[in-house]
Amino acid sequence: MSAHTQTVEKGQNTTLLCQESYVCSGTDEAIFECDECRSLQCQRCEEELHQPERLRNHERTRIRPGHVPYCDSCKGANGNIMHASMTGSRQIAAVRCQVCKINLCVECQKRTHAGGNRRKHPVTVYHAGKAQEQEEEEGMDEDTKRRKMTEKVVSFLLVDETEEIQVRNEEDFIKKLDCSPDQHLKVVSIFGNTGDGKSHTLNHTFFYGREVFKTSPAQESCTVGVWAAYDPVRKVVVIDTEGLLGATVNLSQRTRLLLKVLAISDLVIYRTRADRLHNDLFKFLGDASEAYLKHFTKELKATTARCGLDVPLSTLGPGVIIFHETVYTKLLGSDHPSEVPEKLIQDRFRKLSCFPEAFSSIHYKGTRTYNPPTDFSGLRRAVEQQLENNTTRSPRQPGVIYKALKALSDRFSGEIPDDQMAHSSFFPDEYFTCSSVCLSCGCGCKKSMNHAKEGVPHESKSRCRYSHQYDNRVYTCKACYERGMEVSVVPKTSASTDSPWLGLAKYAWSGYVIECPNCGVVYRSRQYWFGNQDPVNTVVRTEIEHVWPGTDGFLKDNNNAAQRLLDGMNFMAQSVSELSLGPTKAVTSWLTDQIAPAYWRPNSQILSCKKCNTPFKDNDTKHHCRACGEGFCDGCSSKTRPVPERGWGPAPVRVCDNCYDNRGIQLDVAELPSDEEGGTLIARKVGEAVQNTLGAVVTAMDIPLGLVKDAARPAYWVPDHEILHCHNCRKEFSIKLSKHHCRACGQGFCDECSHDRRAVPSRGWDHPVRVCFNCNKKPGDL
Repeated sequence: MSAHTQTVEKGQNTTLLCQESYVCSGTDEAIFECDECRSLQCQRCEEELHQPERLRNHERTRIRPGHVPYCDSCKGANGNIMHASMTGSRQIAAVRCQVCKINLCVECQKRTHAGGNRRKHPVTVYHAGKAQEQEEEEGMDEDTKRRKMTEKVVSFLLVDETEEIQVRNEEDFIKKLDCSPDQHLKVVSIFGNTGDGKSHTLNHTFFYGREVFKTSPAQESCTVGVWAAYDPVRKVVVIDTEGLLGATVNLSQRTRLLLKVLAISDLVIYRTRADRLHNDLFKFLGDASEAYLKHFTKELKATTARCGLDVPLSTLGPGVIIFHETVYTKLLGSDHPSEVPEKLIQDRFRKLSCFPEAFSSIHYKGTRTYNPPTDFSGLRRAVEQQLENNTTRSPRQPGVIYKALKALSDRFSGEIPDDQMAHSSFFPDEYFTCSSVCLSCGCGCKKSMNHAKEGVPHESKSRCRYSHQYDNRVYTCKACYERGMEVSVVPKTSASTDSPWLGLAKYAWSGYVIECPNCGVVYRSRQYWFGNQDPVNTVVRTEIEHVWPGTDGFLKDNNNAAQRLLDGMNFMAQSVSELSLGPTKAVTSWLTDQIAPAYWRPNSQILSCKKCNTPFKDNDTKHHCRACGEGFCDGCSSKTRPVPERGWGPAPVRVCDNCYDNRGIQLDVAELPSDEEGGTLIARKVGEAVQNTLGAVVTAMDIPLGLVKDAARPAYWVPDHEILHCHNCRKEFSIKLSKHHCRACGQGFCDECSHDRRAVPSRGWDHPVRVCFNCNKKPGDL
């Protein structure tokens, strides 16, 4: 049991002690609780206090183990319940104020002891034991138990106004719902105009008036995005949405978000406080039904297959309850009791040419509020009745609900351009279809949003027109077409059966070729000396196709003869360079030693840097200090100054860090260079001048080589000057990191991201050539 030891702030006890202190001075254990005295009493105090005639009829209860008294502030002297009338049950005390001598629940303590001098009153904390809690639950009626089950429910932001899901994963979703992963649930959501009291309706329908979903009297909307909470009584996920007609900068995205919530719901409540049902209600439900059948049914089926869900997601939409609250007008159908309100609802849909075929059922539930508060009991009964119906929508695990919402969010996401926003419908096709537009004819793609992630190409039902800018023609073999096959062909440098060098020779003699996989070479551009006809008039058919953003043209110049020639020359030069690297280094080292001054250490004896001891590799350059003659790496001998004592001056020359710092030290006369060494020194200076000159010549040769490469590149290649970093790993290119073009997509890559080799027939490369990592993963022929 709880503590009863008095402290400055809070105390705890193991037994309940007498609170009267009339006979026992507060040291005896409490045996009774007297409701009229509002205190716990020991045996002696109880007998002494109730001896007078007027006190003998006090209602006293014997205290059981684990007993905690009720709040004295909630229960008045005459038995009236104050704030307990709002909650529907007597509140158990949480503390006892030692100064005021009263028991208080948490709410009453905040209300009466939160400020002033009472805030400093010492209190004793009560802790209800399991025995009393069980006793309390056994004494509760069914309605009170339900209220108690919802006391700890809180709502959380599920999706924000930009359609971003705010839960990390399936486990996080279940944790925030505070339910079991194996619990089978249904989803109930609410829609309606802003300010119609959607959050207030959910709070009173599911949570007995507790403000689980935030409400506010302010003009600004108190619900932004989508909020969710778990109702443990009815085993449903309750979803509150942002109101229609409210001020928002993302109107189209908010409207699309509402349909995603509708798609995962089993029951939808449309809340309206208009005295007469507006056409917007029927228009919204009709457009939502059409969009659901057109875009979401197929996606829900695909999600079932893709995610391997045990419970199939119903392709039939949720049930709808129209909750209509009026003040001055009669409810729908009240003028003619023989007419069913649902029949009148269907007639209104028919007159407006709106057909809610996607919804499994549509029910009307109205209430007329003469005096507040609103009566939600009828709506509550209608909701419970619909939730018990499992014929079309069965309960499922919370993980299935999350996966369905995640799949719809991944599919239908992204900004909607202002020029594609349609106002004639609540849910136009532009909210759910691909936003790509053909660059040639301007028609839009009719596929679902983000279809490119699944490798599905763009598609349009209208025909395209030819544009010279994009050259959007496609050649197909005429002979194969006449045999019932449609085979695409492209002009290219050489046939697939020709070797690279033989293909170049044939290209120089007879021009480009058009080769069909079935018919072989069907056309050569210079097959005859004169009279060569256009291939369109003889061997190929022409079709015009759409040009979608991010795709290449169709008949771009695939003649890659110049690039093939450069690739061959680069390969030969690289091979010669690699094979001659060892002998060249050996000869260069020997020649350098022959013209080096006598005080220089020979290159063959320099194995590591004199200062940092870094070993020299085959490609590393050794540098001699002009002052001491030792060998150093470039980092340890980067400084320069004149060395007149060694004959290097007045121009500054390379010295190591030590000699640069000790520039005041003079050499002995014996160390000064002799006439023979002076001649060697002149030879060394001449050798360095020759090396610098040759280096400048090589650098100058790189410039026209770059111009030749740019002129020789195929038309679909990205120009070198536009390639600043690798298209895959984003590394910036430098002198040490070379650029390489993928022969399939034409983008620039580093060597690590484009080391694969594969034939690219569609680009005229019939033999294995360099392709990037992404193109190499594509199935089929490139």
